[in-house]
This record gives sequence, structure tokens and C-alpha cells, in this order.
Amino acid sequence: MIRAGRAALGVALLAALLWLVAGHGLLNYDTLTTLVWGRDLARGELPDYDLSLAPTPHPLATLAAVALAPLSVHVVDGVHGEAAVTVTAAFAFVALAVLGVVVYALGAAWFGKAAGALAAAIVLTRRPVLDFGARGYVDVPYLVLVLGALLVETRRPRAGAPVLALLALAGLIRPEAWLFSAAYLAWLVIGGERDPRRLAPLIALAATAPVLWALSDLVVTGDPLHSLTGTRDNAATLGRVTGLDDVPLTVPRRLGEILREPVLFGAAGGLVLAWWLLRDRARLGVVTGIVALAAFCVLAAAGLPILGRYLLLPASILAIFCGAGAFGWLRLPPEHPRRRLWAGFGALTLVALVAFIPAQVDRLDALHDALARQSQIQEDLADLVRIPPGAIRASCSPVAVPNHRPVPLLALWLDVRPDAIVPATRRRTVRGTYVAPADAEVTSDYILDPRDIDRRIAPPPPGFVPVARNASWRVFRRCPG
Repeated sequence: MIRAGRAALGVALLAALLWLVAGHGLLNYDTLTTLVWGRDLARGELPDYDLSLAPTPHPLATLAAVALAPLSVHVVDGVHGEAAVTVTAAFAFVALAVLGVVVYALGAAWFGKAAGALAAAIVLTRRPVLDFGARGYVDVPYLVLVLGALLVETRRPRAGAPVLALLALAGLIRPEAWLFSAAYLAWLVIGGERDPRRLAPLIALAATAPVLWALSDLVVTGDPLHSLTGTRDNAATLGRVTGLDDVPLTVPRRLGEILREPVLFGAAGGLVLAWWLLRDRARLGVVTGIVALAAFCVLAAAGLPILGRYLLLPASILAIFCGAGAFGWLRLPPEHPRRRLWAGFGALTLVALVAFIPAQVDRLDALHDALARQSQIQEDLADLVRIPPGAIRASCSPVAVPNHRPVPLLALWLDVRPDAIVPATRRRTVRGTYVAPADAEVTSDYILDPRDIDRRIAPPPPGFVPVARNASWRVFRRCPG
């Protein structure tokens, strides 16, 4: 009990430190939409998966949003759902902290405590990892579950059900985990587990995630493959890179963007040295990395987008091998003839990492500033919803916004269905409320994305009159009667 309490306190302190580094939590469009879906489900209403550019529904995330539904309708200073947003943002930093703990534990189990500590420090100080975590992407909890399954298997080889249970939960967030479950079942069979009475429940556990995901899609949309087809359609609409042809060029570049050159250098050397001199300790990490890349290729071949955050798992494994490159030699006996060679490479890796610290600090400072700027813009939007006077209100609907990005946030704040918030570029309204960015800087910093379908900001419709403005937004209304 005392040990668990200390672990919880450590995670809480690490989460607070990460929050200080990032400065703000700012939930992304997908997570905000999931909160809306959870609120609707809790009310007995089917979520609207047919929204324009609706994100992929992740069943476990939606279930968590249902649990947060009471907070989604709770009013804070005239804004609905603010408590749900705050709690979810806090959980995002907790998930990041747990990720650091699990990476440390894996690295320590494979290559020693020093290697684990370095791997955790690398993962938690990469700008993309901290950015995805601060914005509440589901990829971080997914990563925690898969790496947690690896940790269980490391400590108790061929553990069976506990590993598959964690992978089943991960498989309700991202489908790559289904391949991990299948690979792990094959690993158990190869290892001699062939008793049908023992295999049957393990197979059922491995099948849980894809079956529940398909049932979820079937109930909501009538199509058990909605998540696949919807994600594929969005990728095509947004012109995202996909397909196996782009994998050889895209994967190394994305891994480089996440980890940066010194980490890749240390990981490459650490992988070679560990496979050569500590193969039993390196085997599980190497196999995991191969399966992760294979799963990535399967998704690309299925027409799903090639996104950097889908590579966080192999990036984390490489960070652990970078820890091995720096400190794995400590696992060799003092008299080992290759210990000095490895120690020399480790020293070179540490020099490269230290030399890169100023550039990494600059990247984290830039992330801090970007989150602060976007958080202020979002707070300015909330100010126009708060009552009194409530310049943006549900009674004067529909509410038109520049594009799809503010849709779920305003749906939460106004406690309305998301179809009451409409992108102005897709629908011209003759009555209601129109919300526009105050200037080009707000448009660039908060609204637009390089892959937006339509980068125009539509002017207010005819007959709409200005009713409010602040540093970031202007509000126009036309509500006859």
C-alpha cells in the first residue's frame, strides 16, 4: 500500500512537472469530439459519427467520455463542459507521466536503471511527444497500455491473459494492437501452449477488441467497418500521405522528427551492440519494433494516413535502445572483452545528447509559447459564451464558425448537438450567429491547418450585424423575432 502511494505521488509530481514545461493543456479536435459523443451517449442519444471530417471513434475513449458526461453538462461561469475539458486535460498529463514511468521500467529491466532513466528522459522531452500528450491525443494512453503489456511479459515471460488483457484495452484505442495480440498468441503457441482449454479463453480475449469495435460501429452507424471507411475517406479528403509506397521515405523522416539525430545515432548503435552482446535482453524490444512497423505498414496499405503520432511506439522502443547505447555496457561483466568498446560508444552518445540540449530546449520553449497563444485564443472564445451577456448562445442558432475546428468545443460549451455548429465554408446561413477570427494571426495560430480543405475565411453573411468582439474573435448575429 505504501509503495502504491509513493508511485501515485511520483506520477502526480511528474505530471505537474510536465504541465509546467508545456505550460498549458489544450485538447485536440478528436478528443473534444469524443467528449461530445460521450455526453450524447449518456443522454441516450446516438453520437453523430457523420459530422464533416468526424474523427475516428475510439471505443475506449468514448467509454471514458461517457463516464465524464456529468462534467460535460456541468456549468462553470456560464460555460457547459468546462469541468470535463479540465479533467481530461489533467488526465492527459497523468498519462504522459505514466508513459515516462513505464519507459523507465522497461529500459531498466532490459538494460539497467541508467538506461531506463535516459530513455524516459528522452521520451518525455521530445517536442512531438509532449505536444501530443498536452493536446490529449489517445495515442499516449495507447502507448502506455502496449508498453505496459511488454513490461508484464518482461517480468513474467509467457504471462498470457494479463498481457492480452492490456493489449485488448489498447485495441479499443488503436487497431494496431490487434496485430500485437495475434503475434503474442503465435508466440505462446510456438512456446508450447497448445492445450485447447487454455488457448480458447486467450483467443477470445485477443478477439475482444476488434469484435467490440465492430459492434460499436454497427450500433451507431449500421456499418461495422465505419471506422475504417470513415478514416480512409477523411485521409483522402485531406490529401494525407498514405499507401505502402510512401512508407520507406516517410517512416525514417517521422522518426527523426520525433527523436532527432543524436537519439537515432545512440539507438542505432545501442540496437547493434545489444543484439550482439545482450541478445536475450534485446530480443523482446526488437520483435516489438518489427511488429509495430508491420502494423504501421498494414494501416498504410489499407488507405489510412501515415501520421507521426502512429510511430510513437517504435520511437519509444528506439529511445530505450538509445539508453542501451549509452549505458548497456554496465550489464556486461567487468572482464568482458567488448565492455570498453561499448563504453566508448556510450560516452560518444552522451556527448551528442548533451550537445543537442540547447536545441531541444528551444523546441520546448516554442511549444510552450504555441500552447500559451492557442490557449489564450480559446479562452477569448469562451469569454464570448459566458453569461451575461453571452454573445454566442444556443438560442440564436445555428452558430457558424470559420471551419470544423471550433465545432466540438462550442457544442460542449453551449450544450447542443454538434450539428448546431456549422462550418461557414460549407453552409451559408440566413439567420443565427457567425463567429470569425479577429485577424490573420488568430486565423494562422488557431484556425487553419496546412491540410484544411478550404483555407478561406468566409465573411459574415448579408444582414448579420456585429454584436461583440475581443482580441481574438468577432461575433455577428441575425436573429429575427
